[in-house]
Amino acid sequence: MAGIRLISTSTVRPASQTESTQRIELTPWDIRLLLLEAIQKGLLFLKPTLPQQKQEENTIFAPLAGLLAATQNDDNTTSFFIQCNNAGAEFTHAVADGVAVADILNPVYVPRIVHSFFPLNGVTNFEGTSKPLLAIQVTELVDGIFIGCTMNHVVADGTSFWHFFNSWAEISRGSDHVSDPPVLPRWFLDGTDRPIRLRLPHDEQLYKKFALPPLEERVFHFTKEKIAELKAKANAETAGGSANNQISSLQALLAHVWRAVTRGRNLKPDQFIQYRLVVGARPRLNPPLSSHYFGNAVRGGIVRIKAGELVENGLGYAALKMKEVVASQTDETIRNYLECWAQNPKLLTLSSMIPENGLITGSSPRFNVYGTDFGWGRPVAVRSGAGNKTDGKMTVFPGVEEGSVDIEACLLAETLEAIGDDAEFMEAVTVSPFDLSLT
Repeated sequence: MAGIRLISTSTVRPASQTESTQRIELTPWDIRLLLLEAIQKGLLFLKPTLPQQKQEENTIFAPLAGLLAATQNDDNTTSFFIQCNNAGAEFTHAVADGVAVADILNPVYVPRIVHSFFPLNGVTNFEGTSKPLLAIQVTELVDGIFIGCTMNHVVADGTSFWHFFNSWAEISRGSDHVSDPPVLPRWFLDGTDRPIRLRLPHDEQLYKKFALPPLEERVFHFTKEKIAELKAKANAETAGGSANNQISSLQALLAHVWRAVTRGRNLKPDQFIQYRLVVGARPRLNPPLSSHYFGNAVRGGIVRIKAGELVENGLGYAALKMKEVVASQTDETIRNYLECWAQNPKLLTLSSMIPENGLITGSSPRFNVYGTDFGWGRPVAVRSGAGNKTDGKMTVFPGVEEGSVDIEACLLAETLEAIGDDAEFMEAVTVSPFDLSLT
């Protein structure tokens, strides 16, 4: 498959280019992500007739046009904040010569060229002190177009990422305003000392790039009907009672995936394994945060059991373990975590988030992915970039039809091959309706 050809790269600034002194302090949720890489998600469209796009952007998402800044404190600590200085976002126009939409959707494994559809590959969030906090790449295909978005994860989480993407599409369709403007002030626990003081690791740790084993990615599509069957099976196995106590559709689906990956890894029964579930905190706080809160507001919960325990006890057992961890993420536990973190700040790393034989779920099937219409019609697929990819990264997206879910699995090649040959797992997998090999 051919590579891509860069046509141009430019800086896009808000219509009002007066430098601002607005400073946005960062929360524990934000700061702990400094050593990770940016969020990279993109949408694939069939080739549109491109209308004239609005070039002037207002400043409702002012943090994305700024940079990270650092202040050295007297006690040899460092404090980070977002400087809304209108430095601008990066915009790149590229062409993938000879590459068609079918070349992206039809292969069993996600083609490596997809990673080149995203800008700022390999850049850590910490480098937002000199690199743009938002970068967009529009890549023309033979019969389609891919919009890849890279957003500094210190500035925003997945909810905020799609809030921006949806709002950008709304403006591109001709709206003079965004129907759901972001809530920019950061939320802190009462009594939190601001700015937060952090003892940074040595420079070699800040800029360290980890060598990854050979990985492959595959997107598994689950229809609404297949997910309902998994949910019914999980609840039957656990004698799920009232609707409030039932295992959810997503918990059943992730348990199905976890059991298949564990079988595919051929682990010893007494090996401990874990699944890190990323749980949205906005609705779990009391009072809840606005769904339009722009920043990071997630909490990680970990299910840790032995491999044999997971495989031998069935779908319902695994799903129930996940449900218990999700249910434990209450207002009290979230506040306790934030308070403890502020007293002893620690930065996340990829290896600490996903240890050997671990899994982690990123993104959410609730995000409005396929409603992101720039005036060209709905996307035909969503894909993620190379950022934060390691063995065990599961990225969950809504599917193209209502109620369906896509799981983009990043695993060792031999593990992906094994689960692709796993009859129990694949019985729930369905060919995506946009698989062009069928047309």
